[in-house]
Amino acid sequence: MRYSQLFIPTVKEIPAEAEIPSHQLMIRAGFIRKVASGTYTYLPLGKKMLAKVENIVREEMNATGAQEILMPILQPMELWAKTGRDVDYGETMCRFTDRHGRENVLAPTAEEVVTTLIAGELRSYKQLPINLYQIATKFRDEFRPRFGVLRSREFLMKDAYSFDVDLEGLEKSYQKMYDAYCRIFSRCGLKYVVVEAESGPIGGSVSHEFMVPCQNGEDIIVHTEDFSYAANIEKAKVDPLPIDEAKRQAASQAPAPQEVYTPNAGTIEQVCALLKTTPQEMIKTLICTAADGKTIVAVIRGDHELNMAKLKSAAEVERIELADDQTVQKVSQAITGFAGPMDMADRADKLIIDYAVAAMPTGVAGANKTDYHVRNIVPGRDFPLEGENVIVADIRNAVEGDTYQGKPLLFSHGIEVGHVFKLGTKYSEKLGAIVLDETGTERPCVMGCYGIGINRIIAAAIETGHDEAGCIFPITIAPFEVIILILNNDDSEVVAASEKIYDELRDKGIDVLLDDRDVRAGMKFKDADLLGIPVRIAIGKKGMEEKAAEIKRRSDDKPTKVPIEQTVAHTIKIVEQLKAELQ
Repeated sequence: MRYSQLFIPTVKEIPAEAEIPSHQLMIRAGFIRKVASGTYTYLPLGKKMLAKVENIVREEMNATGAQEILMPILQPMELWAKTGRDVDYGETMCRFTDRHGRENVLAPTAEEVVTTLIAGELRSYKQLPINLYQIATKFRDEFRPRFGVLRSREFLMKDAYSFDVDLEGLEKSYQKMYDAYCRIFSRCGLKYVVVEAESGPIGGSVSHEFMVPCQNGEDIIVHTEDFSYAANIEKAKVDPLPIDEAKRQAASQAPAPQEVYTPNAGTIEQVCALLKTTPQEMIKTLICTAADGKTIVAVIRGDHELNMAKLKSAAEVERIELADDQTVQKVSQAITGFAGPMDMADRADKLIIDYAVAAMPTGVAGANKTDYHVRNIVPGRDFPLEGENVIVADIRNAVEGDTYQGKPLLFSHGIEVGHVFKLGTKYSEKLGAIVLDETGTERPCVMGCYGIGINRIIAAAIETGHDEAGCIFPITIAPFEVIILILNNDDSEVVAASEKIYDELRDKGIDVLLDDRDVRAGMKFKDADLLGIPVRIAIGKKGMEEKAAEIKRRSDDKPTKVPIEQTVAHTIKIVEQLKAELQ
């Protein structure tokens, strides 16, 4: 391709609304342009890179035996209501009523549609396993889109869905996808880690995220130093805090609970300021409501954050949320902010106490009385740590200083580029994807689902590969593999040599861009760096006098002079080396 014939509107200035390098450089390099908050037009080079990522994904998916289909982004709400995900997604789902009064959604994913398809087409275990995938636009009504394509409303995703007759089959399908994902992200040039993950509104028993560690990533990776254990913050397990037996023994002799007047102090910070205590000495009681209407009371330390995913698992419920003020007052007999764990085993369906609270000798808690707290609360004395409806479990987010299996936990930021889930029969049972097994017994298909953020791969590559001059792309997803700079457009010998090398590289199958613009050489060098093209060839008058071209990898500091007649062979060798590094 010739630069003079391409639409590549590069920009010198950093866009004011762009907060992170990938957003800034995708705009500056002319890959995207903003249409509205969280939606972008992909310009020719941006679209070209998307296509390269898609091709890698498609090749690896097809190699596993998965088959490509295309499903609509516009889906009937009734399908989502059957699985309950209309509630799970809440306001994140874009909903609207069409002219016929039918409720519809712009889907963020397609489990309902693909499961309904299988339910209508398959009858026998002999037709399984099957894995169907698509590469298509999805929509999520983000409350605050930011960071360019990393948190956008409209995005391009590869989503795949496997159907098996039993759990053994699911294990095989899941491993196939897991291994394919490793190959995909390696071929895309990403340095990634695989972490245990919470399944969220997708559901299922087990899931893993593929994360690219990155300072500007919005996800938090919790891991040991050697990465023998890694999980996202929603899933990260922690060891129970050790119980100091001496302090526990002393606490057993603590004075009786003492009510303290704490007017309008409904937060941990307000109570600590009033009573001259610390968040670590506070006991926080949170009243929650499950989907079945049951009341779940969670008790955590004042400096910790409740992990709703862990709480849901400990409570063994499908959905759970913080109770409204009316429910809080009904259960605690106080307004929000003054609940305490005392008597909650009798008032709630389940009382779930975090390990860290169970390890506290004494603490300060709400008094279950508006404007009052209580000192000298001893876990096990003033509220139970065991009982029919009492559970002690890990229900909080990990924090600095925690360990898992005795190893200190570290915290890093990362960008999620892929997620794989073992769904089980959550969707197949509700939507009727039933087959007859080899004994003639009806069985719901056992499902898995597997997503990859196509545009996130490009953003992640920029976040982990850039410098002050611009992008530094892996060769497999770069807009071009090679760029040739004609440094003197007015010199016929320079132009002829550049054109000859351009034609020969194209004939050898190299994806090459010829910068034939009639602009200053300095601008060509700057744009080549900005675009992040992996190999640059520069040909000018001085080089022609020496019968040499300058070849430079984008990641190198200085170019190498190569005889003109060896330029093509030398360039091909570099391209092959760069590709081999990603195998």
